[in-house]
Amino acid sequence: MDTNRKKRIVAIDYGTKRIGLAESDPLQLFAQPVGTLDRNALFSRLEAMTSSDEIEKILVGYPLNDDGTENRMSGVIDRFIEELSIWFPGLPIERINEHGSSRDAMQILSASGLSRKERNRKGRLDSAAACVILREYLETRR
Repeated sequence: MDTNRKKRIVAIDYGTKRIGLAESDPLQLFAQPVGTLDRNALFSRLEAMTSSDEIEKILVGYPLNDDGTENRMSGVIDRFIEELSIWFPGLPIERINEHGSSRDAMQILSASGLSRKERNRKGRLDSAAACVILREYLETRR
């Protein structure tokens, strides 16, 4: 196996109904949406990626209020991250402030020329929000 091969970074926009997933390319330059999954499908997808040693790190969007304080959803995300770390020990998991990611994702979808019906299709916003989280992370590392 090529030890110089870069691994992907994945980002999760966790919601109680839907979970958006995005991944970087192997060079970690671009963020691309994977889709919207339920919990079981997400864990299966991550399991497959970790078994083929594709993932370097998991980013999880962490909801904070305007003033930087935690909110009701923060505890839900903390429990989800705890579960991820049990399922994928040894894989770094990082909380990323997701404040504004859904709004930014909606602006991107709007600018893409998609119809309002397509933009509002269940899940499209969730995977786009995961993409925004990942893109911002990759840009800050450059």
